[in-house]
Amino acid sequence: MEFLGFTLRNNLFVAPMAGVTDRPFRQLCKSLGAGLAVSEMVTSNSLLYGSAKTRRRANHEGEVAPISVQIAGADPAMMAAAARYNVDRGAQIVDINMGCPAKKICNVMAGSALLRDEPLVGKILAAVVNAVPQTPVTLKIRTGWDTSNRNALSILKIAEQSGIRALAMHGRTRACGYSGHAEYDTIRAVKAAARIPLIANGDIVSPETAKFVLDSTGADALMIGRAAQGRPWLFREIEHFLKTGTHLLPPRVTEIHRILLAHLEDLYLFYGTETGVRIARKHISWYTKGLVGSAAFRHMMNQLPTIALQRQAVNDFFLTLAEHHEHLPYVNSDPAAPVLSNAHCEDLAA
Repeated sequence: MEFLGFTLRNNLFVAPMAGVTDRPFRQLCKSLGAGLAVSEMVTSNSLLYGSAKTRRRANHEGEVAPISVQIAGADPAMMAAAARYNVDRGAQIVDINMGCPAKKICNVMAGSALLRDEPLVGKILAAVVNAVPQTPVTLKIRTGWDTSNRNALSILKIAEQSGIRALAMHGRTRACGYSGHAEYDTIRAVKAAARIPLIANGDIVSPETAKFVLDSTGADALMIGRAAQGRPWLFREIEHFLKTGTHLLPPRVTEIHRILLAHLEDLYLFYGTETGVRIARKHISWYTKGLVGSAAFRHMMNQLPTIALQRQAVNDFFLTLAEHHEHLPYVNSDPAAPVLSNAHCEDLAA
């Protein structure tokens, strides 16, 4: 797929999720079939550029191009400065967050709260585009603030007039959070009016739903978030299904064991010992959610304080699984319907 001057493996994108889409997760998803991965949000507050967390979020060392970095904020000048900052540090695409529904973000008039102020939307978009004229700028939105105020079409027009090169759209309003069902009819209407690529996001949890969303909306690409937590091989499964109409065999327990161990080692190296153990817990929980016997395992694993104990617990759990099962034994017997966890826009400014 050609996208903003880059040749991508496919049109399957990893959605930006704060606290999730760090460099280890982005690299893993790309290795397992994603064509593009957008970074977790980085703050537009210049006073925080020097923090360890911000530096880590801007770390793209060894990452497969193109490098797409999402910025969030409500002040046009600060957003422009954040765009320049990230481009200077390797960003090849700058994405603007106007889709996050978290109260912490909306309370400071950032994220999806901006959808209520269309003049400000225009000022922010123009400021960022003008700040990095050689770098493509994209935008992530929701369908509107609430079901009485769906203004995605208006935002599309503002985006196109401002020089935004592509629009990603989660098919829910801010008020909906992650409840209910994605509004594919709204995405279809925006795509029909768009002169720029439209990326559809929301409720894409399987190869079948991916094909349905592409067919029903006409979207140029798909953005997958929560469904890939603990299941990064979903991208290759969707890629294969869209190409062939057939399903890949599900990964064996032994392969998932290897993927998880490699992911953990990357997290330990990236974050360091103490933070790495803490960050690894939620990923281990996602990998094992819904599996037979996993509830007691997760409770025990979350008490373990060291890398060595964490590794051993993962090894013991998956080796035991492999003795009795070739593929993952989900309680609901449906590996295409994992339990989804909401990705909150937490710790943005930390």
